[in-house]
Amino acid sequence: MSTQLQTSTPSTTEPSGNGGGAGRPPDDVSLGAWLRALPGRINRAIYRQAPEVFDNVKLLPYNLYKSIYRTTAFPKTERERSEAFFNSFLLHIQPAKIEKHALRFTYTFGLGLLSFYLFLILTVTGILLMFFYVPSTEDAYNRMLDLRSAVSFGMVMRGMHFWSANAMIGVVFFHMCRVFYTGAYKPPREFNWVIGVLLFVLTLVLGFTGYLLPWDQLAFWAITVGANIAGKADFISTQLASLGLPDYHFGVISKNILLGGDTVGQEALLRFYVLHVALLPSILGVLIVGHFWRIRKDGGISSPKESPE
Repeated sequence: MSTQLQTSTPSTTEPSGNGGGAGRPPDDVSLGAWLRALPGRINRAIYRQAPEVFDNVKLLPYNLYKSIYRTTAFPKTERERSEAFFNSFLLHIQPAKIEKHALRFTYTFGLGLLSFYLFLILTVTGILLMFFYVPSTEDAYNRMLDLRSAVSFGMVMRGMHFWSANAMIGVVFFHMCRVFYTGAYKPPREFNWVIGVLLFVLTLVLGFTGYLLPWDQLAFWAITVGANIAGKADFISTQLASLGLPDYHFGVISKNILLGGDTVGQEALLRFYVLHVALLPSILGVLIVGHFWRIRKDGGISSPKESPE
Protein backbone atom coordinates (compact mmCIF):
# COMPACT_ATOMS: atom_id res chain seq x y z
CA MET A 1 0.00 0.00 0.00
CA SER A 2 1.55 3.17 -1.10
CA THR A 3 0.77 6.64 0.00
CA GLN A 4 0.89 9.56 -2.33
CA LEU A 5 2.06 12.85 -1.01
CA GLN A 6 0.29 15.86 -2.43
CA THR A 7 1.96 19.22 -2.34
CA SER A 8 -0.17 22.33 -2.29
CA THR A 9 0.84 25.33 -4.31
CA PRO A 10 -0.06 28.86 -3.13
CA SER A 11 -3.02 30.36 -4.89
CA THR A 12 -2.39 33.51 -6.86
CA THR A 13 -6.03 34.52 -7.05
CA GLU A 14 -7.76 36.87 -4.58
CA PRO A 15 -10.38 35.27 -2.37
CA SER A 16 -13.89 35.93 -3.47
CA GLY A 17 -17.05 36.20 -1.52
CA ASN A 18 -18.03 38.35 1.42
CA GLY A 19 -14.65 38.22 3.20
CA GLY A 20 -12.78 40.78 1.09
CA GLY A 21 -9.11 41.58 1.32
CA ALA A 22 -7.38 43.66 3.91
CA GLY A 23 -6.91 46.54 1.49
CA ARG A 24 -10.34 46.66 -0.14
CA PRO A 25 -13.96 46.47 1.03
CA PRO A 26 -16.00 43.27 0.84
CA ASP A 27 -18.13 42.71 -2.23
CA ASP A 28 -21.45 43.29 -0.45
CA VAL A 29 -20.34 46.59 1.20
CA SER A 30 -20.36 49.87 -0.65
CA LEU A 31 -17.18 51.90 -0.86
CA GLY A 32 -18.71 54.88 0.96
CA ALA A 33 -19.87 52.80 3.93
CA TRP A 34 -16.50 51.09 4.13
CA LEU A 35 -14.66 54.43 4.15
CA ARG A 36 -16.95 55.76 6.88
CA ALA A 37 -16.21 52.71 9.02
CA LEU A 38 -12.46 52.87 8.37
CA PRO A 39 -11.56 55.37 11.16
CA GLY A 40 -13.35 53.20 13.70
CA ARG A 41 -11.48 50.10 12.51
CA ILE A 42 -8.16 51.96 12.73
CA ASN A 43 -9.08 53.21 16.20
CA ARG A 44 -9.88 49.68 17.38
CA ALA A 45 -6.66 48.40 15.83
CA ILE A 46 -4.57 50.96 17.72
CA TYR A 47 -6.56 51.32 20.95
CA ARG A 48 -7.80 47.78 21.52
CA GLN A 49 -8.27 48.45 25.22
CA ALA A 50 -10.09 51.76 24.70
CA PRO A 51 -12.39 51.55 21.68
CA GLU A 52 -14.23 54.71 22.78
CA VAL A 53 -11.30 57.08 22.04
CA PHE A 54 -12.51 57.94 18.58
CA ASP A 55 -16.00 58.61 19.91
CA ASN A 56 -14.55 61.00 22.50
CA VAL A 57 -12.73 62.91 19.77
CA LYS A 58 -16.00 63.42 17.94
CA LEU A 59 -17.58 64.72 21.15
CA LEU A 60 -14.63 66.98 21.98
CA PRO A 61 -16.30 70.31 20.97
CA TYR A 62 -19.40 69.45 23.00
CA ASN A 63 -17.31 68.37 25.99
CA LEU A 64 -15.35 71.62 25.86
CA TYR A 65 -18.59 73.61 25.82
CA LYS A 66 -19.99 71.64 28.75
CA SER A 67 -16.79 72.14 30.74
CA ILE A 68 -17.27 75.91 30.45
CA TYR A 69 -21.06 76.14 30.76
CA ARG A 70 -22.38 73.14 32.67
CA THR A 71 -26.07 74.03 32.87
CA THR A 72 -28.14 71.64 30.79
CA ALA A 73 -30.95 74.07 30.06
CA PHE A 74 -31.85 77.69 30.59
CA PRO A 75 -32.16 78.14 34.37
CA LYS A 76 -35.64 78.94 35.62
CA THR A 77 -35.56 78.76 39.41
CA GLU A 78 -33.29 80.66 41.80
CA ARG A 79 -31.40 77.48 42.65
CA GLU A 80 -30.76 76.70 38.98
CA ARG A 81 -29.61 80.25 38.33
CA SER A 82 -27.22 80.10 41.28
CA GLU A 83 -25.83 76.76 40.09
CA ALA A 84 -25.33 78.21 36.61
CA PHE A 85 -23.12 80.95 38.07
CA PHE A 86 -21.24 78.65 40.45
CA ASN A 87 -20.53 75.97 37.81
CA SER A 88 -19.69 78.26 34.89
CA PHE A 89 -16.13 79.35 34.24
CA LEU A 90 -17.23 82.55 32.47
CA LEU A 91 -20.04 83.50 34.84
CA HIS A 92 -18.26 82.65 38.09
CA ILE A 93 -16.56 86.05 38.12
CA GLN A 94 -19.99 87.53 38.88
CA PRO A 95 -21.78 86.86 42.18
CA ALA A 96 -24.86 84.66 42.11
CA LYS A 97 -26.98 87.46 43.58
CA ILE A 98 -26.63 91.23 43.38
CA GLU A 99 -28.43 94.17 44.90
CA LYS A 100 -31.21 95.80 42.93
CA HIS A 101 -29.51 99.19 42.94
CA ALA A 102 -26.48 97.68 41.18
CA LEU A 103 -28.57 97.16 38.05
CA ARG A 104 -28.96 100.92 37.59
CA PHE A 105 -26.54 102.26 35.03
CA THR A 106 -26.25 105.57 36.86
CA TYR A 107 -24.83 103.83 39.95
CA THR A 108 -21.54 102.84 38.29
CA PHE A 109 -21.81 104.22 34.72
CA GLY A 110 -19.88 101.10 33.69
CA LEU A 111 -16.59 102.90 34.39
CA GLY A 112 -14.83 99.79 35.70
CA LEU A 113 -15.65 97.72 32.64
CA LEU A 114 -14.82 100.66 30.36
CA SER A 115 -11.36 100.81 31.95
CA PHE A 116 -10.86 97.10 31.33
CA TYR A 117 -12.06 97.34 27.72
CA LEU A 118 -9.68 100.22 27.07
CA PHE A 119 -6.86 98.13 28.52
CA LEU A 120 -7.70 95.35 26.07
CA ILE A 121 -7.73 97.81 23.15
CA LEU A 122 -4.35 99.16 24.26
CA THR A 123 -2.94 95.65 24.51
CA VAL A 124 -4.09 94.62 21.02
CA THR A 125 -3.07 97.85 19.29
CA GLY A 126 0.21 97.93 21.20
CA ILE A 127 1.12 94.43 19.99
CA LEU A 128 0.31 95.44 16.42
CA LEU A 129 2.46 98.56 16.70
CA MET A 130 5.36 96.51 18.04
CA PHE A 131 5.64 94.81 14.63
CA PHE A 132 6.68 98.13 13.06
CA TYR A 133 8.42 100.00 15.88
CA VAL A 134 12.18 99.93 16.56
CA PRO A 135 13.43 101.32 19.92
CA SER A 136 16.30 103.23 18.36
CA THR A 137 17.02 106.95 18.36
CA GLU A 138 17.86 106.72 14.66
CA ASP A 139 14.79 104.76 13.50
CA ALA A 140 12.00 105.46 16.02
CA TYR A 141 10.74 108.74 14.52
CA ASN A 142 11.05 107.40 10.96
CA ARG A 143 8.92 104.40 11.91
CA MET A 144 6.27 106.79 13.23
CA LEU A 145 6.33 108.52 9.84
CA ASP A 146 6.03 105.15 8.08
CA LEU A 147 2.82 104.49 10.00
CA ARG A 148 1.29 107.48 8.21
CA SER A 149 2.16 106.47 4.67
CA ALA A 150 3.71 103.01 4.30
CA VAL A 151 1.68 100.86 6.73
CA SER A 152 -1.92 99.94 5.99
CA PHE A 153 -4.21 101.36 8.68
CA GLY A 154 -1.09 102.51 10.54
CA MET A 155 -2.60 105.82 11.59
CA VAL A 156 -5.75 104.03 12.72
CA MET A 157 -3.74 101.73 14.98
CA ARG A 158 -1.68 104.56 16.41
CA GLY A 159 -4.73 106.78 16.85
CA MET A 160 -6.64 104.04 18.66
CA HIS A 161 -3.65 103.44 20.92
CA PHE A 162 -3.12 107.13 21.64
CA TRP A 163 -6.72 108.06 22.34
CA SER A 164 -7.42 104.87 24.31
CA ALA A 165 -4.44 105.65 26.56
CA ASN A 166 -5.72 109.17 27.25
CA ALA A 167 -9.27 107.94 27.73
CA MET A 168 -8.16 105.20 30.13
CA ILE A 169 -6.51 107.75 32.43
CA GLY A 170 -9.72 109.77 32.59
CA VAL A 171 -12.02 106.75 32.97
CA VAL A 172 -9.92 105.23 35.76
CA PHE A 173 -9.89 108.59 37.56
CA PHE A 174 -13.68 108.95 37.35
CA HIS A 175 -14.06 105.31 38.39
CA MET A 176 -12.10 106.07 41.56
CA CYS A 177 -14.29 109.13 42.14
CA ARG A 178 -17.40 106.97 41.82
CA VAL A 179 -16.00 104.41 44.25
CA PHE A 180 -15.20 107.15 46.75
CA TYR A 181 -18.58 108.84 46.32
CA THR A 182 -20.53 105.60 46.88
CA GLY A 183 -18.36 104.54 49.83
CA ALA A 184 -17.12 101.38 48.10
CA TYR A 185 -13.71 101.82 49.73
CA LYS A 186 -15.04 101.00 53.19
CA PRO A 187 -14.77 97.58 54.89
CA PRO A 188 -14.66 94.87 53.68
CA ARG A 189 -13.40 96.48 50.45
CA GLU A 190 -10.51 98.56 51.77
CA PHE A 191 -7.89 96.21 50.30
CA ASN A 192 -9.48 96.43 46.86
CA TRP A 193 -9.35 100.22 47.16
CA VAL A 194 -5.56 99.96 47.62
CA ILE A 195 -5.33 97.79 44.50
CA GLY A 196 -7.39 100.38 42.61
CA VAL A 197 -5.03 103.17 43.67
CA LEU A 198 -2.07 101.11 42.43
CA LEU A 199 -3.86 100.53 39.14
CA PHE A 200 -4.38 104.27 38.72
CA VAL A 201 -0.71 105.01 39.45
CA LEU A 202 0.42 102.33 36.97
CA THR A 203 -1.93 103.78 34.35
CA LEU A 204 -0.25 107.18 34.76
CA VAL A 205 3.23 105.63 34.61
CA LEU A 206 2.32 103.68 31.47
CA GLY A 207 1.19 106.90 29.82
CA PHE A 208 4.43 108.58 30.88
CA THR A 209 6.68 105.81 29.55
CA GLY A 210 4.80 105.65 26.26
CA TYR A 211 5.19 109.40 25.74
CA LEU A 212 8.87 109.05 24.81
CA LEU A 213 8.51 106.29 22.22
CA PRO A 214 7.61 108.48 19.18
CA TRP A 215 10.96 110.28 19.76
CA ASP A 216 9.84 113.69 18.54
CA GLN A 217 10.60 117.11 20.03
CA LEU A 218 7.50 117.12 22.22
CA ALA A 219 8.34 113.71 23.69
CA PHE A 220 12.02 114.54 24.15
CA TRP A 221 11.50 117.72 26.14
CA ALA A 222 8.55 116.33 28.10
CA ILE A 223 10.65 113.41 29.35
CA THR A 224 13.55 115.78 30.02
CA VAL A 225 11.34 117.87 32.29
CA GLY A 226 9.92 114.75 33.95
CA ALA A 227 13.38 113.32 34.61
CA ASN A 228 14.54 116.62 36.09
CA ILE A 229 11.54 116.60 38.41
CA ALA A 230 12.51 113.07 39.51
CA GLY A 231 16.04 114.35 40.05
CA LYS A 232 14.75 116.88 42.58
CA ALA A 233 14.03 114.05 45.02
CA ASP A 234 17.24 115.02 46.80
CA PHE A 235 15.10 116.84 49.36
CA ILE A 236 14.42 113.37 50.82
CA SER A 237 18.15 112.90 51.28
CA THR A 238 18.37 116.33 52.84
CA GLN A 239 15.69 115.45 55.38
CA LEU A 240 17.44 112.17 56.18
CA ALA A 241 20.75 113.98 56.60
CA SER A 242 19.14 116.39 59.05
CA LEU A 243 18.18 113.35 61.13
CA GLY A 244 21.76 112.12 61.14
CA LEU A 245 21.18 109.41 58.52
CA PRO A 246 23.43 108.86 55.49
CA ASP A 247 22.73 110.85 52.33
CA TYR A 248 21.62 108.35 49.69
CA HIS A 249 21.13 110.93 46.87
CA PHE A 250 17.66 109.71 45.93
CA GLY A 251 17.34 112.30 43.18
CA VAL A 252 20.43 111.14 41.33
CA ILE A 253 19.48 107.48 41.74
CA SER A 254 15.90 107.96 40.48
CA LYS A 255 17.07 109.98 37.47
CA ASN A 256 19.69 107.39 36.56
CA ILE A 257 17.12 104.61 36.84
CA LEU A 258 14.82 106.43 34.41
CA LEU A 259 17.38 107.63 31.87
CA GLY A 260 20.34 105.33 32.35
CA GLY A 261 22.49 108.44 32.37
CA ASP A 262 22.34 112.22 32.62
CA THR A 263 20.52 112.98 29.35
CA VAL A 264 17.62 111.57 27.35
CA GLY A 265 19.20 109.26 24.78
CA GLN A 266 19.33 105.68 23.53
CA GLU A 267 19.53 104.20 27.02
CA ALA A 268 16.46 106.15 28.14
CA LEU A 269 14.48 105.14 25.05
CA LEU A 270 15.33 101.46 25.53
CA ARG A 271 14.41 101.54 29.22
CA PHE A 272 11.12 103.31 28.57
CA TYR A 273 10.32 100.81 25.80
CA VAL A 274 10.92 97.77 28.04
CA LEU A 275 8.90 99.31 30.86
CA HIS A 276 6.05 100.25 28.52
CA VAL A 277 5.65 96.99 26.60
CA ALA A 278 6.75 94.32 29.10
CA LEU A 279 7.15 95.10 32.78
CA LEU A 280 4.35 97.57 33.53
CA PRO A 281 1.62 95.83 31.46
CA SER A 282 2.43 92.53 33.17
CA ILE A 283 2.09 94.08 36.64
CA LEU A 284 -1.07 95.89 35.55
CA GLY A 285 -2.62 92.65 34.25
CA VAL A 286 -1.91 90.82 37.51
CA LEU A 287 -3.44 93.64 39.54
CA ILE A 288 -6.52 93.72 37.29
CA VAL A 289 -7.07 90.00 37.91
CA GLY A 290 -6.66 90.56 41.63
CA HIS A 291 -9.05 93.52 41.46
CA PHE A 292 -11.75 91.42 39.80
CA TRP A 293 -11.16 88.56 42.24
CA ARG A 294 -11.60 90.82 45.25
CA ILE A 295 -14.83 92.25 43.80
CA ARG A 296 -16.14 88.69 43.46
CA LYS A 297 -15.03 87.68 46.97
CA ASP A 298 -16.50 90.82 48.50
CA GLY A 299 -19.95 90.07 47.12
CA GLY A 300 -19.96 92.15 43.96
CA ILE A 301 -20.69 95.85 43.73
CA SER A 302 -20.94 97.65 47.05
CA SER A 303 -24.29 98.31 48.65
CA PRO A 304 -25.29 101.52 50.48
CA LYS A 305 -26.43 99.48 53.49
CA GLU A 306 -22.86 98.25 54.01
CA SER A 307 -21.70 101.74 54.96
CA PRO A 308 -21.71 102.37 58.71
CA GLU A 309 -24.19 104.90 60.01
